[in-house]
Amino acid sequence: MNVPRVLLYGLVCALAACSSDQPPPPTSAAEQHAPAAPGKTVFDTQLKSLQKAKDVQKTVDKQNADAQKKLDDEGG
Repeated sequence: MNVPRVLLYGLVCALAACSSDQPPPPTSAAEQHAPAAPGKTVFDTQLKSLQKAKDVQKTVDKQNADAQKKLDDEGG
């Protein structure tokens, strides 16, 4: 019987310790709705390389489609 009471009291004390007497400071309307500016990250060079590879793949796919169309037009 005493174990549940001790656990209950411990839980109440833990929750009371986490509460704050002061509410968080208010933010302006501009700060609430302004999107975060993208900052420089350590992944920028990798992302640029990835985008370049995707662009090259698009070019290769377009050349392949053009070659396939040419073969189909010639009856091959």
